Amino acid sequence: MKKISIIVPSYNEEQAIPFFYEEINKISEQLKKVNFEFIFVNDGSKDKTIEVIKEYAKKDKRVKYVNFSRNFGKEAAMYAGLEHSTGDYIAIMDADLQDPPTLLPEMLNFLEENTDYDCVGTRRVTRKGEPPIRSFFARMFYKIINKISKIEMVDGARDYRLMTRQMVNSILELKEYNRYSKGLFQFVGYKTKWLEYENIERIAGETKWSFWKLFIYALEGIIAFSTAPLAISSIAGILFCIIAFIMIIFIIIKTLIFGDPTSGWPSLVCIIFFVSGIQLFCLGIMGQYLSKTYLETKKRPIYIIKDTNIND
Repeated sequence: MKKISIIVPSYNEEQAIPFFYEEINKISEQLKKVNFEFIFVNDGSKDKTIEVIKEYAKKDKRVKYVNFSRNFGKEAAMYAGLEHSTGDYIAIMDADLQDPPTLLPEMLNFLEENTDYDCVGTRRVTRKGEPPIRSFFARMFYKIINKISKIEMVDGARDYRLMTRQMVNSILELKEYNRYSKGLFQFVGYKTKWLEYENIERIAGETKWSFWKLFIYALEGIIAFSTAPLAISSIAGILFCIIAFIMIIFIIIKTLIFGDPTSGWPSLVCIIFFVSGIQLFCLGIMGQYLSKTYLETKKRPIYIIKDTNIND
């Protein structure tokens, strides 16, 4: 029998995990043709998430856990789950049931019937329940990154997907410290089937993604999969040099013809502030790329495990 590994990144999901376990257990009972393992990755939760997971692990041998020494982020949690998975098929799911487990049988059947596909991904066709401003910026992000990156990002794509072992092995070869999994899934290639569904509210608990965290995550994606911002800063620098050269010629000619009046200092101050802002903006772009390079060269581990029952 083949095996499916379900990876569940968990951060302060004490309330949601019982609901998730109940639902995924129902799905496992439907799919008797495959074995299951549930890998919960506790990402430094501050509540009793790990205690809840360990209680389920005592009752169900399929429940495995990886407990981080601190919060390393969802990207690290997903990577740890992929590294410790042993299944022929691997799925990544959130514990809050926004990733409906009921889609799993359809995903598995598709991969078994279409061997030329290695992944079935999911995407939301609506953002019902989200603040309008967040939905607007999310759509703008996908439009921008698809224009400046060679990797196509699917609007509304979730981390929830079922992948073959071959695709997961390819992802694990990408050991970069600064990870943006949505881009990495696309980078490795492989044929993907997309399932669409409407947005589902959390079953319990609160979202961990504030607007600011999503903004930083979007910047991670742009920096990881595009060098266009560096080109933009270079073009801006060249453009302002040309404008400055034209202005110098204009001022020289104007002074020779009309003299040199002292008026105009407010506009001069505005120009100085504007150009200085452009310079700082371009330096910030270069600083972001430099900081990512700095972190990569440190070769620090993506995560640190405090304890786990996988070896048991």
